[in-house]
Parts: sequence; structure tokens; C-alpha cells
Amino acid sequence: MEPFLTLTGVAVPLLQPDVNTDQIAPASPEARSLHPDYAKLFFSRWRTGAGGTPDPEFVFNRPQFKAPKILVAGENFGCGSSRESAVWAPMAVGIRCVVARSFADTYRENCLKNGVLPIVLEPQVAAAFEAGVVAVDGSAPYTVDLSAQRITCPDGSAIAFEVSAAERTALLEGLDDIGLTLKHASDISQWESDAAAKRPWLQHLRPPSA
Repeated sequence: MEPFLTLTGVAVPLLQPDVNTDQIAPASPEARSLHPDYAKLFFSRWRTGAGGTPDPEFVFNRPQFKAPKILVAGENFGCGSSRESAVWAPMAVGIRCVVARSFADTYRENCLKNGVLPIVLEPQVAAAFEAGVVAVDGSAPYTVDLSAQRITCPDGSAIAFEVSAAERTALLEGLDDIGLTLKHASDISQWESDAAAKRPWLQHLRPPSA
């Protein structure tokens, strides 16, 4: 997956709680196709109003939020099913970081496994950050620096965030679970070699005959 180092761009406020995966990437004929358009799926039901026309009031339809990079969300973001398309859809429109009050556990894991940085701030810090994002209204960019674990706001102020060392390393190096395992390929090969030498009979096991 693509490494996450720094990200600079517009932060989009979508602050209601309990936004679920079927709202983020709705089940539809498009979702069931062999080559779905994930950008088209992204909040597709919320993007359109009566008659299927774009809803100008929906935040992602507003001109200043046409090229989002950071999604600022409420509590329990990504609840519902475990579908990974709910991570692929935001990525398809350019979002690589979600700052939320809290995440559904499976959604958070899916973010990490696909190179999207999930951030949870302390409640008072989160409230001030959200107010700033609403006030800026897409007129200036934010920068997320994973190495420094810092969000730099348009006014130059910085907000620290926490992420575990293992998750930080995986994102910085662009490693999914397989990639993390392969970092230990030499140790694995050495163990297999030692095991073959110490227990050679295990190398020639055959299933019992019928």
C-alpha cells in the first residue's frame, strides 16, 4: 500500500455521529460490479436529492470541498458492516486521513490496512479542532504529519495526536500485514532451516493412505 508520510489539503466537516458503512459506500448495482467506481459510490445516496439531482447542501457537493484530503467526523464513524469499500470510496476521492471523535473498531482496522490514517483527539481538543475546520470552511489547507504526529492548522497552530508505534511504522513504510511479516523473512527462513535440521522427519510427512 502507499506509505503515509505527510498530507496537506482541505479538511471537510461531517460531524454527525454514527455514520455507517452503507452510507459511506452504499450497496448498489455499482457496488456489485466487477470494477466499481468507488468515487461514484462515495456517499452516493447523500449526494443526491429528490429526482437524483445533486444536493447542493451536502458538504461534499460544495465547491470548496471538491478535492478533499481530510475528513473530520463525529462519534462511532464507520459503524455497521465490515465492507472495505467504505474505506476505498473515501480514498477514491482523495481522502487519506479521517479525524473522528471515535471509530467503529473494524472500520478503523480497515483504514490502517489500506493506508488511511485514523486519528482520535481528546474531547476538548477535538471540539476546538472541529470548530476551526468549520470556520475555515475549506478556504485553507491543513497538514497532517505522521512522523511528527502533528496536525498543523491554517493559522500555524499545531495539534498533537497519538498513534501506536506499530501502526505508525506500518503506515510510514506502507506495509500491510503481509508486508510486516515479510520484514522478518530472514528470521522465518532461518527458523525453517533450523527446524529441518533438528526434526528432519517432519519434512517428509505424507497423508495417510485411504
